Amino acid sequence: MTDTSSILTFVIVSFCLAIILIMRKDSLPPQLKRYLALLAIVMVSISFVLILLSFFRAGT
Repeated sequence: MTDTSSILTFVIVSFCLAIILIMRKDSLPPQLKRYLALLAIVMVSISFVLILLSFFRAGT
């Protein structure tokens, strides 16, 4: 697997986790919801950074 495909896979997984958490927020226990939300925030933040780095590498 190339570097680009692994970044793309991580981005898709992180956004899917965030979407699933938003859709199923009523059925999750509060403690689990808090930790999953923090994990999703961290993963989506890293995804944005990786997307920006990919754009900068493509421009050079």
